[in-house]
Amino acid sequence: MTRHSHPRPRQDPGPRSALPRLAGALRALAPSCGPVRIVAVDGHAGSGKSTFARRLADALGGAPVLRLDDLASHDALFDWTERLRRDVIGPLSRGEAARYAVYDWTGRRFGPADQVLPPAPVVLVEGVGAGRAALRPFLARLLWMDVPQEEAWARGRHRDGAVQSDFWDGWEPAERQHFAKDPSRPFADLLVRQCPEGYELLQGPGGTPVGTQVVTES
Repeated sequence: MTRHSHPRPRQDPGPRSALPRLAGALRALAPSCGPVRIVAVDGHAGSGKSTFARRLADALGGAPVLRLDDLASHDALFDWTERLRRDVIGPLSRGEAARYAVYDWTGRRFGPADQVLPPAPVVLVEGVGAGRAALRPFLARLLWMDVPQEEAWARGRHRDGAVQSDFWDGWEPAERQHFAKDPSRPFADLLVRQCPEGYELLQGPGGTPVGTQVVTES
């Protein structure tokens, strides 16, 4: 007797080659913001977004990466949308280099607007909230680091140590509130899971294939 089940995602074959194949698929996408393909890497704090974005940028031949930690601040952990649209999205949509100020988390102030983000074929935006509703119209793809919330936060606390425990005590409820109001994962094109030999790429709830994941029916 043969049983049929709903299609289900399976591990992307060859996790070591996942990033090069993903990079090729992203380059082939239509531009989403002027001449640029903006790819968001979202997920809970501590889920590995920065490391993944850095490795994906390398696979893309040195794609520029915007870290949302540079735009946020102690007083506005998630209130950076207008700054991003004005200083980054606007110029990139015109094919111009973006210039923005970076927040100094130690000095608690923004520096001069001298950070440059060129209008490269693919630009990565990584950080909690990168896939928020206000930005999705400008995204070519949304990638979600698929690490459970509590596990990601535990990783982050371990990484930052006791000196940052007060920050994390304030961050966790702020992040929980943000995603309750404006979730990203339901709109993700790909779910990214780290494995011992690289990354596993699964089709996300957003369901837009990019030619990298394997979906089988059994």
